[in-house]
Amino acid sequence: MHEIRAVYDDETITVYQAYSPAIAEPAVRAGRFVPPFKRDRMTWVKPSFLWMMYRCGWALKEGQERVLAVSITREGFDWALANAVLSHYKRGAHPDRATWQRELKRAPIRVQWDPERDLNLRELPYRSLQLGIGGVAVPRYVDEWITGISDPTGLVREIHGRADRASLLPVERPYPMPSEALHLVAG
Repeated sequence: MHEIRAVYDDETITVYQAYSPAIAEPAVRAGRFVPPFKRDRMTWVKPSFLWMMYRCGWALKEGQERVLAVSITREGFDWALANAVLSHYKRGAHPDRATWQRELKRAPIRVQWDPERDLNLRELPYRSLQLGIGGVAVPRYVDEWITGISDPTGLVREIHGRADRASLLPVERPYPMPSEALHLVAG
């Protein structure tokens, strides 16, 4: 099963990224990504808090010591989903491998479905979304979609160190998959 679990409201959705302090601190101060953030490379966002914790090791991995909660417009997120291609070939989702390769080269967004994680970072039986934002989509993400950036790294470390940590997690719920993006779960 594929599921987008996220914190969202009628206008925005929260995605997570982890960076070094050199990138995170200026971004939080500016409320958007500024140098040394690089616009010329793909940037990956994760709507799932626990999947981000798995990826950054509870903000303990080198270069990922700061977790950012990035609020973006749902309009932008839905555009990303509608313009995405799976990052890997999947029989049934693509007519053939050559078609998928052509689509992948042109697509500004890549989608990867990875096993969701529990509080102990063990795999759960459903897959969680990762979005790779590249090419023409990066300026849209940075300049148009972002409505705010906060730094929950203190909360991340508090959750990691507590036995009663489940009560501290952000409340995520299934995000409705736009009909234009159903091809991302086909096959």
